Amino acid sequence: MATTKSKGGQTLLSEMFSASLYKRNQGRRVRQWTGVAVAAIFVLGAMSLYNSVLADMVSGETMAEGAQSGIAFGLALAGVWFAYRLVNYPRFADFLISVQAEMDKVTWVSWKELMRSTIVVIVCMSFIGILLYLYDYLWAFLFRLVDVLKV
Repeated sequence: MATTKSKGGQTLLSEMFSASLYKRNQGRRVRQWTGVAVAAIFVLGAMSLYNSVLADMVSGETMAEGAQSGIAFGLALAGVWFAYRLVNYPRFADFLISVQAEMDKVTWVSWKELMRSTIVVIVCMSFIGILLYLYDYLWAFLFRLVDVLKV
């Protein structure tokens, strides 16, 4: 993927070492939340690494406590930078901008309509479940009556 050219003519790898913003005011919400989600994945992964793998190395006296913290912090920092650069990579940013444009076109139902629809679905599913149970019971009774089913 690092050799794939973007619309701006830069590769993803070269984009990682840039600090420029791409289309700064377009698709802002979806880009911010995507960046936060990707950064959170890296930070939580670094915390998990710190608490499990690196902690076992410290208890085995193969790594100093400061080195353990430094590795975890460095990985978290690199992940946050990657998330920041990813949402400013032209190909990915254009995709996120178009996602937000499509989501802005969606008409969301009101809370009242949502509750009514949910109740209809629950009632219908309950009715179908009871009906299937009764059919199953009826067929089992008939099969036992003619000695096809011996339970």
